[in-house]
Amino acid sequence: MTVELKPEIEALIQKQLQTGAFSSAEEVIERALEFLSADEDWLADNPDKIAAQIQEGWDEAQRGELTDADDVRAEMQQFKEDWKKQRRLA
Repeated sequence: MTVELKPEIEALIQKQLQTGAFSSAEEVIERALEFLSADEDWLADNPDKIAAQIQEGWDEAQRGELTDADDVRAEMQQFKEDWKKQRRLA
């Protein structure tokens, strides 16, 4: 299979190759697709949890209990990393 990539995507791949963690562009793309698949699986496996968290956030916002966006992003990133770690160990 041959795939044409935008220059900015090629630059991202090169950046990953320069870290030494990957020996080929194929490995970088494979890892990226694994993460994409894991994200999609998590979304598909947790619709009730996602809906509940959205509702909770909406209810808090309606009460004026807003959380700083940077804090929310950090919490979600940590949650995602913990989930991925558990998935790798399984």
